[in-house]
Amino acid sequence: MKIFVPREPEFEKRCALTPSDAKRLIALGAQVSVEQGLGLKSGYLDAEYVQAGAEVVALRTSAIAEADMVVRLRKPTAAEIALGKKGAYHVCLLEPFASQDLIEAFAAAGTSSFAMEMVPRSTLAQKMDALSSQANIAGYVAVIRAAERMGKILPMMMTPAGTISPARVFIIGVGVAGLQAIATAKRLGARVEAFDTRPVVEEQVKSLGAKFVKIDIGETGQTAQGYATALTPEQIAKQQEGMAKVCAQCDVVITTAKLFGRKAPILLTKKMVDGMKAGSVVVDLAASETGGNCELTVPGQEITTPNGVLVIGDTCLEASAAYNASQMYSANIANFIDHFWDKKAKTFAPKMDDEIIKGCLITHGGAIVSERFKPKA
Repeated sequence: MKIFVPREPEFEKRCALTPSDAKRLIALGAQVSVEQGLGLKSGYLDAEYVQAGAEVVALRTSAIAEADMVVRLRKPTAAEIALGKKGAYHVCLLEPFASQDLIEAFAAAGTSSFAMEMVPRSTLAQKMDALSSQANIAGYVAVIRAAERMGKILPMMMTPAGTISPARVFIIGVGVAGLQAIATAKRLGARVEAFDTRPVVEEQVKSLGAKFVKIDIGETGQTAQGYATALTPEQIAKQQEGMAKVCAQCDVVITTAKLFGRKAPILLTKKMVDGMKAGSVVVDLAASETGGNCELTVPGQEITTPNGVLVIGDTCLEASAAYNASQMYSANIANFIDHFWDKKAKTFAPKMDDEIIKGCLITHGGAIVSERFKPKA
């Protein structure tokens, strides 16, 4: 079976497959080829892929046309989808809720496409969960970015010139990214507080040495996938009122409420940011083309408000640690392929009734098979 990994767009520093995972797939019996310069921006040289047993190719069009499986991080163009051979597999972060045209192109090309975002959040599928692996890196980078941008140090320091109080960091949303942000800020010596609408995460926050901020907003819960359930307008108002008091005292606020497939909720209003101290920093981990958790977020930019608050709207913080982000995404991909690999036939053989496959398979056999993305009559 031929697996091809093309180079990512110019703006993307990460890559979809590392040399070590290329070697792992080759050991399974796959023929692996990668586009020249695939891992250069993330710290992996072409020579390392060659040493691992992969072929480095210069012409992606012919490689896509010959491949039984194309693996990438970012979604392809419609033109590239048309190049693939009928019956081939395609695995990537497809952004399916914003890519209906590409989904239809995959169906028309007869390609079996898998969206790594749609891998179920089950115990068995944890090793393939690309959203969590990238969120982990983003949570770490968010703290580092805030530490770089603000004019204060994070830990307490006792010096002959006096004592410097620790910086106060407030994490809103205690999912994968939030937990990593809490752990990183604590390791750097900050005083950390966190809030989540799910009371069940209080113990996790405390176990990392942070304080859990309690705001009475009434009954809340979480979905089967572990995400917080949507709040009513009244609950949101109560939440914002409670958070505003904490934000006013903090040096760093990191928001992490990213809702897959939906616009991120506004957690920090302009009024709340106006109440923050000059020199404080907001890092919006939900920043995307549709906005973010902060009302003042400008996706892809850093802005300073009139009252001196820096709002960071980087839409892909994980790419700032491209070496490790690539390492983790590559492992997700290799685990996914390995899990459904037929060792006797030496080929990828997904079982269509498998819960993981049913969750992330978007098109197959010339049709859109995912109920969530089938065109509505």
